[in-house]
Amino acid sequence: MSLSFELAVEVSEQYDFNKASLSKIEANPWVKNQWPLVYFIRNDGRKEAYVGESTNALNRIKNHLDNPKKTVLNKISIIGSDKFNKSVTLDIESKLIQYISAEETYELQNGNYGLINHTYYQQDLYKDIFREVWTKLIEKKIVSKSLEEIENSELFKYSPYKTLNEDQYRSVLEIIKGLGTKKSNRIFVKGSAGTGKTILATYLIKLLNSDVSDNNDDYNKDEILEVNLIRVFKEKYPNAEIGFVVAMSSLRKTLQNVFRKVPGLKSSMIISPSDTFKKKYDLLIVDEAHRLRQYKNIGWMGVFRQNNMKLGLDDKGNELDWILANSKNQIFFYDAAQSVKPSDIDGSHFDELLSQNNLIIELSSQMRVQGKDYISFVDKLLNLKLNHTEVYEDENYELLVFDSLKVLYEQLTVKENKHGLCRLVAGYSWPWLSKENKKAIDIIIDGLELRWNQTDKDWINSPNAFKEVGCIHTTQGYDLNYTGIIFGEEIIYNKHSGKIEIDASKYLDQNGKKGIANPDDLKAYIINIYKTIMYRGIKGTFIYACNENLRDYLKTHISSFKNELPFRIIPLNNAKPFINSVPLVDISAAAGSFSNLQISSDFQWIELPMNYTPKEGYFVCKVIGESMNKIIPNGSYCLFKQDEGGSRNGKIVLVERKAIQEDSGSRYTVKEYHSKKNIDNDQWNHQSIILKPLSDSKEFKDIVLNEEEAIELKVVGVFVGFL
Repeated sequence: MSLSFELAVEVSEQYDFNKASLSKIEANPWVKNQWPLVYFIRNDGRKEAYVGESTNALNRIKNHLDNPKKTVLNKISIIGSDKFNKSVTLDIESKLIQYISAEETYELQNGNYGLINHTYYQQDLYKDIFREVWTKLIEKKIVSKSLEEIENSELFKYSPYKTLNEDQYRSVLEIIKGLGTKKSNRIFVKGSAGTGKTILATYLIKLLNSDVSDNNDDYNKDEILEVNLIRVFKEKYPNAEIGFVVAMSSLRKTLQNVFRKVPGLKSSMIISPSDTFKKKYDLLIVDEAHRLRQYKNIGWMGVFRQNNMKLGLDDKGNELDWILANSKNQIFFYDAAQSVKPSDIDGSHFDELLSQNNLIIELSSQMRVQGKDYISFVDKLLNLKLNHTEVYEDENYELLVFDSLKVLYEQLTVKENKHGLCRLVAGYSWPWLSKENKKAIDIIIDGLELRWNQTDKDWINSPNAFKEVGCIHTTQGYDLNYTGIIFGEEIIYNKHSGKIEIDASKYLDQNGKKGIANPDDLKAYIINIYKTIMYRGIKGTFIYACNENLRDYLKTHISSFKNELPFRIIPLNNAKPFINSVPLVDISAAAGSFSNLQISSDFQWIELPMNYTPKEGYFVCKVIGESMNKIIPNGSYCLFKQDEGGSRNGKIVLVERKAIQEDSGSRYTVKEYHSKKNIDNDQWNHQSIILKPLSDSKEFKDIVLNEEEAIELKVVGVFVGFL
């Protein structure tokens, strides 16, 4: 049995949001029949909105009309379907709040309480219905950005409106109850990478800064419990000073950008450990607490010592001491396994606090990585605890080892073009020459010339990030879609001893190794670094190891990349041209057959990926060469549609001309097409064609064809996309 949601969702006309329109709203079939529905109230001029759901929408809307805060809103739309039930509308409401808050068209009046990831019967069958809702909102010009565009934004990834899983929601209730019922609290939230610690931290600070009204009629039952607990906290701290401490400067900059855009929050709430001396805090929420520093291997020892002196501490004082001294309550988000430098506070300081009968909460649900048991696998892999025959396999996660960094980068480029937020990250075993000389090349492998990150503030989201290589300090705490990882020259595998070893002379982070006498301690930090960057990728992780022995070890437990076709070939007798398949054309031997793309033994017929539908005139070919590598990586399989004439200006086209010889050695080439009319005796009577390369290399020049040469040119197809 299956459900179909095609055209099942309706977004109503825009009703005026006032009491005079109640009769019209009541006539809406979903409202009239008291069906579970979602509604969206807004004011396009003020860019303010509110999202809600109800099975008794008319009464709920009447309550909203009596709420002074909502009188500024003037339009309402009803979202309904005969497939909706209460669980579905709660799910859609949560998702709409989450996506609309990050889409940035509207500032939401909603608080972030009650945003729970509801599980319900046949939930998988409903997975596409929210996409349909969003599509209809785009069609009605209520929103404009695609779901994929929103999901890659920093505002979405760190939004305090993120839907919580049951693990996180239970933790929120425990934390707020603890803060409201004791005189002083110290709470530890422990969890490995990807368990949603930063998401939970941003959710909490928004929640505790919420203006909760006294009227419970304005909240649904999922929200009321949180709201009542917040009221207890606010009675205890009526004007609470709350700060969000982020030790890492890169992540701190990102979160400041996010908080600047969220109603009720301010970028000044995101502070460094030193900023805690500026005022006394009722509560400090500390993210990535394992990265708090001690007086060791840091570049600002003078300021550090001055801060210690303010508290009467000697050089043994640390940033943890500052936080404890400058706040009444603390919430520490902590994972000892992600400590990556000797300047990080020794775990014994936290062990002492953890033994003092403080509230300890454990997060276990994996929120980031889509692969099952991936975090545990990586830990065992790098600590040599796997059985010899154990190989990681999960159809939902791409974990691959590459023998060539160039091939890895090509595949990462394909993922970047499709998904965005794919980054190359490496261990610190190459000098940072480009820090002083911007033209210098830092890393050369397999003919690839790469530079380290050119900014240490929010590098992940910087314009040139994909062309650069990040390190642990610019990636820790961030989510990526795919991570390409270079295991550097400092880490090797000794086949004779069967152990991973470290060459300290090739580990170039001076503050990362200064003062470490025990080689095992340095090894532990470096292993933690690689584990932590391997935890960044949501959809996949691509690995290249400089040390061949290490590469071989990794390949015993991780599949090697094989340059397989990204599609399924359909047997000739099963092929239904342009219904279930399109032809794969070898452009080096096509010889004009594009004009007659009929079923033929000359072609292989292939199945397109789910995001493409076969259409008459579609064909696929492999694009060889570097002349379009800004858009199309060398060796990519691309979908084209046969050219039907008309304007081609600015489009990427496949053209045939005998005189053109590209780096592929073919008379076919892919270029961006431009036509230009020229003046002769004050009349437009000459036309030239320009075929523009889009390459990182300057060796490829525009191909300019005059009118006579253009006659020989044949535009074969127009680029549709990648496979």
